[in-house]
Amino acid sequence: MEDELRIAALARLVESVQRFANANPGSSKDVVARAVAAEFELKRDRSVFAGQHFSVRFSTASGKSFSNVVLSLSAIRKYDQLPFVVCVVRPSGIQLLLANTTLLKKVSHSSHQLRIDNVKGSILGHDIMRTFDELPNEPKNFEALFVRHREFTWEENLARLVEATNAIAGTGVRFQPNDIQVERILAAVDVARSIQQDKEYIALQIRLAESVQASRAAILGAAQIDNVNIRGNRIEQIVTSAGNLHRAEDIAERLSSGVEVNIDVKTKLLNLASSPKAYNIDKVLRLLANGNSAFAFLFIGIDLHQNTVSSRLVSILDRVILDATRIQFHWAGRNSRGVTQLAGDLSSLYLPGFREVIDLISAREFLSRLIAIGPAAE
Repeated sequence: MEDELRIAALARLVESVQRFANANPGSSKDVVARAVAAEFELKRDRSVFAGQHFSVRFSTASGKSFSNVVLSLSAIRKYDQLPFVVCVVRPSGIQLLLANTTLLKKVSHSSHQLRIDNVKGSILGHDIMRTFDELPNEPKNFEALFVRHREFTWEENLARLVEATNAIAGTGVRFQPNDIQVERILAAVDVARSIQQDKEYIALQIRLAESVQASRAAILGAAQIDNVNIRGNRIEQIVTSAGNLHRAEDIAERLSSGVEVNIDVKTKLLNLASSPKAYNIDKVLRLLANGNSAFAFLFIGIDLHQNTVSSRLVSILDRVILDATRIQFHWAGRNSRGVTQLAGDLSSLYLPGFREVIDLISAREFLSRLIAIGPAAE
C-alpha cells in the first residue's frame, strides 16, 4: 500500500510542477516552492520540503548547466528512504531530477575530509547522474530509478561515494584470477548444466520449496514490512531457519558429485515493481574460481492480495536471469568490480511450466565480461 501511495504521489508531483511551469512561466524558485508546498502540504526542513511520500529540494540555474550546491551528503541521508527530487528552476522552464544516493556520482564541495565515519561535503548539481542503468534521469523514469535505488543501503552508497570522491583504496579486495582460476570460472557453465538433472539437486529444489511453503504464514507477515532491505533480510532468515540451512544470507550444500551449490535468497512482491540487487561480482567470481561450484538464486514470489507464496531455484546463468542482469558499472571501484542488479522481466520464473535453460555460449560470454571489468574511470 505504501508503495502504491508513493507512486501516485510522485506522479502527482510531476504533473503539478509541469502544470505550474506552463501556467506561470518565468516564476522564481521561491514562488514555485510555495505553490508546490501548499498543494502537497510539505513541511519545510531548512532547504528541503518534506512530505509523507517524497521530499523536494528547489534550486535555480541560469542556463542549461546545473552546478549549484544541492544539499550536504549528511542531510540527504535523512530523506534517502523516499524519492528525493531536485526541482531546478530556470528562466526557460523547470527540470526535475531524482537525487537519491544511488544516483550520485561523487561529493564535490568541501568533501576533503569525507570518510565512512566522517560524513562531510555537499552534492553539486553535476554530481547527480543524468542516466542510470540506461534510464535517463527524468520524471517518466523516476519510479523505475527509485526501485533500483531501494535495493542499496545508505552504507553501501556511502562507501562507494567515499571511494569515488577521495580517490582512496576501497575497502574490498579486487579479485585477480590466475589462468587456472579463469578456466574454472568459465567451466562453471558446464557445472550448472550438469546438475540440472542431478537427483540430489532436484531433491534440494523440492526441499527448499517445501521449506518456503511451511513458512508461508511467517513470510506473508514479513512481506508487510515496507523497507525493502529489512523485508528481504527477514524473509531470508525465515527461509534459511525453516530449512535448517547454513546462514541467513546464504545457503550452501555439497552434492555427492562434489559440486557445491551456493544459493542466494531473493524476494519479490508480485504486485510491485522491483529490481533486486543480485550479487557482488568479485564474491561470485571467487566462489566459482574454486572449481566445481554453482551459484543460484532462490526466488520467493509473494502475492499479498491472494495470500500466496511461490518459489523457484534457478542458476544465475539461466537465460532469463542473464537477460535481466544489469552490471552497475558505477559501483566498479578501484578494488571492486561492483555489483549486478536484476532489472529485467522475471515473471516467467513463477509460471508452473518454467524450465531452466543455460545457453553455453552466452553464459560463457557473460562470465568473461565479469572477469574483464576494469576499475571505474576517474
